[in-house]
Amino acid sequence: MSAQTDALPHSPPAPPEKSDGTDRLRIVPVRRTGQWAAAAAVLALLALVLNSVVRNDAFQWDVVAQYVTTAAVLRGLGLTLWLTALVMVLGFALGTLLAVLRLSANRVLQAVSWGYIWLFRSTPILVQLLFWFNIGALYPEILGVRTVNLLGPVTVAVIGLTLHEAAYAAEVVRGGILSVERGQIEAAQSLGLGPWRRFRRIVLPQAMRSIVPPAGNMLIGTLKGTSIVSIIAVQDLLYSVQLVYHRTYQVIPLLLVATLWYAVVTSLLGIGQHYVERHYARGTAGAR
Repeated sequence: MSAQTDALPHSPPAPPEKSDGTDRLRIVPVRRTGQWAAAAAVLALLALVLNSVVRNDAFQWDVVAQYVTTAAVLRGLGLTLWLTALVMVLGFALGTLLAVLRLSANRVLQAVSWGYIWLFRSTPILVQLLFWFNIGALYPEILGVRTVNLLGPVTVAVIGLTLHEAAYAAEVVRGGILSVERGQIEAAQSLGLGPWRRFRRIVLPQAMRSIVPPAGNMLIGTLKGTSIVSIIAVQDLLYSVQLVYHRTYQVIPLLLVATLWYAVVTSLLGIGQHYVERHYARGTAGAR
């Protein structure tokens, strides 16, 4: 057996593969000289700005630290947060109703909803607040009570901001409802679900994916927009610091106090918005 095996002819060795030289090429990353130069220039500019802000004595950072946690400023901040939360809840409640009316089959309800949205989106919020603040000129008494006693500055601020926000919230909710596939609604109808249950269990949870991002932006915008109520002497955050600098004439540091608090709160709201969006985006492409 061994002899027979030795007698078998051996297959000739395979010829070496010809190389075209690509195996010896070295991969060199693309040099992005322009991008690095632009980044360096931006960082240098930011460093100069930061240095000028920190080292400029006119900002009076010691005064900022003195007033940032005073009782008057914190009371104004509390009123700002309360006003923002109340306006958003009432605004979206009314806005949801307006969105449902806008999508109804009744032409009259559609027209009323459209007219409301058109009116309050067409008028500046400052004009609306001043109008409600002077409503006593049109209606001196409401239900036997003098309007001056019934509508104080805080009440006027709540009414004016709520009616204004409801117009925008209606469009946000309407867009979210329209984003739900028609087949989902028809499937719920085939199961015999009533209109309210169909809206609450099928439409709204899916619509929230489209509602949450603009609603979060509206919340941040409303927080900053409440500063306009200082014009009617509502003691929010801005009005509180204005009272202080009218007494001390330290305008810049007190405005920085308000700016820092607005920046802190909006940053926290942005973080919360991120997690709410991620919650409602579960199961969709691009969810993180």
